[in-house]
Amino acid sequence: MNIKEAFSFTKSELKKAGVDNPAFDAIYLFEHIFSMSRTDIAVYGDKEIKVKDFEKLKDCIEQRKTHKPIQYIIGKWYFMGNTFKVSEGVLIPRDDTEVLVNACIDILKDKKNANIIDLCSGSGIIAVTIKKQFPHSIVSAVEKSDIAYDYLRKNCEDNQVTVNTIKSDLYACADDFEDDSIDLIVSNPPYIISDEINSLQKEVQFEPKLALDGGEDGYDFYRGIINFYAKKLTFGGHIAFEIGEGQFEFIKKLLENASFTDIKGYLDLGDTVRAVSAIYKP
Repeated sequence: MNIKEAFSFTKSELKKAGVDNPAFDAIYLFEHIFSMSRTDIAVYGDKEIKVKDFEKLKDCIEQRKTHKPIQYIIGKWYFMGNTFKVSEGVLIPRDDTEVLVNACIDILKDKKNANIIDLCSGSGIIAVTIKKQFPHSIVSAVEKSDIAYDYLRKNCEDNQVTVNTIKSDLYACADDFEDDSIDLIVSNPPYIISDEINSLQKEVQFEPKLALDGGEDGYDFYRGIINFYAKKLTFGGHIAFEIGEGQFEFIKKLLENASFTDIKGYLDLGDTVRAVSAIYKP
């Protein structure tokens, strides 16, 4: 079987399994197994493939047919120009989070040597990206999950950044940070309503519930972070969250009630408010 035939086979099998974008996934599988780009597939389409490589391809196809996310199958994903290792047990990087990170970049643009905490850090995409943008800043990343914490550390090492990684429940380690010492607290916390998790698409069911479940109304972590960490901020320090669709107004009230001002919402490409920031002025 040649490359062109194997690529057509992959797309066909994924399409029959109901995968949303079989061509997209097929390209990533070919990059993973054959180190071939979309252009390479077209140029070298008549090249025969090895039996062992085809068997590896078929195994990946079978995994994807169960709706296991492509990111877990290839073991990595991409975020804002950087590569991050992921596996089951680690929340998959998403483009939505770029809205939050870009908001943080804007907040930090005039600050030197900022002190930053990334709570619920997961694979570390926020902490790593911010540290790369602001190498003279002090960045700490807090993650509770054993699996995610291991990947957080790996991703910091692979991306050659120095981040203070902390394996802890975010509430348990709050007292480790001094009051009035942090310039920016950032978090993409769990924000899905508990009862709605089982109704999400099949791919999401593979992701860790710990990173998805925001409690009965979806706001547990916003309340907790604001209550435990607001006093850690300097006067005029910022807090920034990724949020779910329709959550802005409620989170705005939480922030207002906790002495935050200048509350801003940030839109994603679909005009949904996907992130929020505020300034602490007690």
